[in-house]
Amino acid sequence: MLRRNLLPICFAVVCAHAAVTRVEVTSRADVPDTNYERVIGKVYFAVDPKLPINQIIRDIALAPTNAKGLVEFSSDLYVLRPKDRAKSNGTALLEISNRGGKGMQGMFDLGANGADSMLMSSGFTLVWIGWEWDIPPREGLMHLYAPAIKGIIGPVRSQIVIEKRATSVSLGDRTQVPYAVADTNGGTLTVRDDIDAQRTVIPRDQWHFSADGTHVEYAAGFQPGRIYEVIYTGKDPAVVGLGPAAVRDYLSYIKQNGEVKRAIAFGTSQSGRFLRNYVYDGFNADEQGRQVFDGVWAHVAGAGRGNFNYRFAQPSRDGMPRLNLLYAVDMFPFTDAPETDGSLTDSMLARATASHVVPKMFYTNGSFEYWGRAAALIHTSLDGQKDVAPVSTSRIYYLAGTQHGANAKPERTVTQNLPNPADYRFVMRALLVAMNNWITTGLEPPESQIPRVAKDNLVQVSALNFPKIPGVALPNEPTPVFRLNFGPDFKSKGIISLEPPRIEGRYTVLIPQTDRDGNETSGIRLPDQVAPLATYTGWNLRDPNTGAPDAMFDMVGSMIPFARTRAEREKAGDPRPSIEERYAGREEYLRKVEAAAQPLVKQGLMLQSDLAKYIEKAGARWDLLAGNGPAK
Repeated sequence: MLRRNLLPICFAVVCAHAAVTRVEVTSRADVPDTNYERVIGKVYFAVDPKLPINQIIRDIALAPTNAKGLVEFSSDLYVLRPKDRAKSNGTALLEISNRGGKGMQGMFDLGANGADSMLMSSGFTLVWIGWEWDIPPREGLMHLYAPAIKGIIGPVRSQIVIEKRATSVSLGDRTQVPYAVADTNGGTLTVRDDIDAQRTVIPRDQWHFSADGTHVEYAAGFQPGRIYEVIYTGKDPAVVGLGPAAVRDYLSYIKQNGEVKRAIAFGTSQSGRFLRNYVYDGFNADEQGRQVFDGVWAHVAGAGRGNFNYRFAQPSRDGMPRLNLLYAVDMFPFTDAPETDGSLTDSMLARATASHVVPKMFYTNGSFEYWGRAAALIHTSLDGQKDVAPVSTSRIYYLAGTQHGANAKPERTVTQNLPNPADYRFVMRALLVAMNNWITTGLEPPESQIPRVAKDNLVQVSALNFPKIPGVALPNEPTPVFRLNFGPDFKSKGIISLEPPRIEGRYTVLIPQTDRDGNETSGIRLPDQVAPLATYTGWNLRDPNTGAPDAMFDMVGSMIPFARTRAEREKAGDPRPSIEERYAGREEYLRKVEAAAQPLVKQGLMLQSDLAKYIEKAGARWDLLAGNGPAK
């Protein structure tokens, strides 16, 4: 195995005062057809638990230490960087890995297999570092190797929602590694049919833990769509908060070594929530108090933070319409400006402000995040009665009429409607240019684009102007956000004593208003909404075969095509004008798409160089929905 320092400079100068002790490179190779090299390795850390800045890491005082009294841990490392430093733009773009993966090239590079690589052509240094302790042992994933605190026990809750009947289900979320079971004869298993419904206890003699303690086995079978919870006593928790410390310390290291001048953190979904939590907890100051990230971009995170820095935290647990309910995810505060809940006043940026390390912030959310992840709470009051303006160092961009992921295939499998294929990556590419300009030259990015209470485009479900489309049912409400009590030591020490938590109230979650077609009226409206061929939503109800048909399916939106002709529309009783009633043909439609895209280009929300490709995709959508292809 090849082992050498990633940056062969004097470690005595830099690392003697940093948490990074060494970097071992196991692979270095050129990236074909580029001026980039790929560096793979491992970063080793040692942090002082007595430093005040490190005491934000929950349970750091209980972690095992070396002879010098330092807590040791390590992380996987993956870097793509220009071979010629003269071709670097000086900015590190670090993606917070989503459950160990690497996704930002797919977000910003429109072509497959590195084609049309905006990231490389722009000269970014692309960085991934392991931050999550419970990643499965699969090659290619980014792992954090954190120490465990032996002898500690505590309550762990594993929630189970499946789409097909099963008799054995993992205690970990998705494919993640669960906490070990301390007492295989203990625990409770319950079932219910809604988020705040009464739980029914399943008798203990009807289920058991698997021999290896990683699964729960129930001979009668877990039924699709129902909400099951196993609460058990876990043991030997990992020091989960070393994950954000790894991100903090490695980025500080490469900045201080001169590898890059600036740094942007980008995270999608789970990883976006990680970044909200990272800034809130105070990790954007390194051990010497220096600012780590110049820019932080939390994408499709909604109002959430998450399970990233407390005892027995499960980083993969999120908080979707049906999955992972009532975890420590959607917690006060939600806004960058100070807000008050009861006797407590706080803000997302309070600690960064106090330490003078406030980064430039981008928050991007789609329609699903307003329906399923309470995104409105990041810019409204807790009671939904008024708007809360973004602070001057933050921008909030609402990607109207989009689902959680971009560019989905419109193929129905587990939902009542076709998934939403709207491709918001064109906006993301323009915003990346804007963010880098903001932290590099100070050029202000586009103003925030959000639905507002004062303009009546952020409303309750009862005020929604959604059309009555035959065969299409609306969700009853957006996913609620509750005030949760996890026990007296949760806020101060990160220790949960109440599982499940006690519900002590709820916040008001609003959703964007729609027009007569059912398309949303505010935010960044892609030509999909301005010159539409369908209704595009952030919600989609579950197929009855997956259970709970009145519930939203997690992360999936809808594309509800218009009738092709007036005759089809009238026969179906569809109130939305048909495609032939809107457009004389394909050429007129594409002219309207281009006209709808031009204002986005002018505002810096779409790149001029991307316009032709967007129109090409619009043409393919016309062929699908207005031609003879499938559109149901």
